[in-house]
Amino acid sequence: MDFFFDDLALPSSSQSFNIQHEDPQMRTGHRFTPQSNESPNMPQDPTSSGGKSSFMSTTEGQEQHTSSSIADISRRVQELVEKINDSRNTDQKVLDSFQEKLVEKVTETCQQMKEHMYTIYEENSNEMQVKLQELSEVLESCIKLNSELVEASQALASLRGALAISQASEP
Repeated sequence: MDFFFDDLALPSSSQSFNIQHEDPQMRTGHRFTPQSNESPNMPQDPTSSGGKSSFMSTTEGQEQHTSSSIADISRRVQELVEKINDSRNTDQKVLDSFQEKLVEKVTETCQQMKEHMYTIYEENSNEMQVKLQELSEVLESCIKLNSELVEASQALASLRGALAISQASEP
């Protein structure tokens, strides 16, 4: 994962130097060194031990500024990581919400399909009931016609038998 720190200002030597000049004693151009017995208003000899102390305080100031910059960068990185984690949590909540809504919609659609299917089943059942009723009436008619046909066939058979007997009795 790449992180970009566009607005970070890295310390430069001039910034460190300017910070050192904010010391009230440094503004006047004179330094007070506790190691010498000189007055704070007396100019310092750069070769004296006071010059080394000034160099050491400048180095310490730069280290402190670098240390604070590192702490600032660490803090910003931590903030970015927290922001990313918050974003991920938000994404997860959105996805969970979407999943819930999708499940609700699918469930609703399935319920509608079931209701539609049952409506079609009922319509088909009503149509089949009408057709079955018509078939039942046709079958009853067939049974009645078959009975009449059997009766007619028996009547014809009796008539033929009677004709055969009458023809046999006449010589």
